[in-house]
This record gives sequence, structure tokens and C-alpha cells, in this order.
Amino acid sequence: MAFSPLIEQLIGSLRCLPGVGPKSAQRMAFHLLERDRQGAGELADALNEAIDKVGRCSRCNTLSESELCELCSSESRDDSLLCVLETPLDVLAIEQTGGFGGRYFVLGGHLSPIDGVGPEDLGIDKLLARVREGQVKELILATNPTVEGEATAHYIAAQLNDLGIKLSRIAHGVPVGGELEYVDGGTLAHALAGRRSLL
Repeated sequence: MAFSPLIEQLIGSLRCLPGVGPKSAQRMAFHLLERDRQGAGELADALNEAIDKVGRCSRCNTLSESELCELCSSESRDDSLLCVLETPLDVLAIEQTGGFGGRYFVLGGHLSPIDGVGPEDLGIDKLLARVREGQVKELILATNPTVEGEATAHYIAAQLNDLGIKLSRIAHGVPVGGELEYVDGGTLAHALAGRRSLL
């Protein structure tokens, strides 16, 4: 059965969301049209307003409604620590720990030659310029522990190697509460390589 053009358009639009396939998109579309038209209208209004008003922070590149995001505007943050992340969601994850008081830089992805994503697409030149300003004493590379994330971290480290700042990489390994017998070999190898002294 073919749906009307507007329903097909709605289903197609919902499929742009991550993890939403054809059946999920159909369920969402019909739920909004049959059971929650008010919610659908509020969703449409919120999306339109966010698209119009949310941009990128001019300093750290995260999503922001103003030129400088709340974190970059804060005077209580430590300018000597700069944490490099792949996405704005990664900033949120680190902020929720409450354990980091430095500044951030969001790349907006990772190096991926297969997908045509190079250093110029990630604003790495902007990151290098920020570090060269001289306030940053330690750069924490917190890209994801994937092949692309590791390659991105190594590329950035190579670009900054001669600037005399401390370069560190977030630790990877066994999660708190995890049992060794259930941890994959790659994660265990990272955990062993990144071990630290207790005394």
C-alpha cells in the first residue's frame, strides 16, 4: 500500500534520525498524526527554532545559541587545560562527571579518508591556532577509542609535538564494575598498556 505524498515525505524525513529505519519511521509518523498532533506541532516548532537559532560557539565549536557558549563564557574554567572531543555530546558526557574544570574544543567528527573527512573539515587549524595563543599547558585528546579516533588523536599530537605543551590521551580499559572474563581482548590490551603505579 502506498501512502499519500505528505505521509511519505514525513516518513522519509524521520528516517534521517540515527537508528530509525523504515518501520520505526512509519510508527513515529502515524503516532504523531493519529495520536499526538499537538506534540507534532510542538516538535516542528522546536526543530524550526533550533535550526534558526543554534549555531557553533566561535571558541570551542560546540553547539550554542550565542557566539560564545556557556562554558567558554565562564571565568571559573581553567584555561591551561584543553580537552579535544569529537562531538558536543562528548562535552556533555564529560561535564556530567563533574571531574573536569578546563576548556573544550569540539572537532565535529574524526579523520576518515574513506569518507573524505580530512584535517580541514575538523577545524584542526583552528585548534592549532588556539594552542599557539600560549594559554594551554596540557592538551587532553579525548577522541573515541576507534580506529578513526585513534588516528585523529595521533594526527593532532604530531601537529603539536614541537610546541612544548603536555599532550595526554584519555585512558581506555576495563569499565568500573566490569569483570575481566567478559572484557574483549582489545580493551584488555589497552588497560594493560595504560596501567599505572599504585605507590
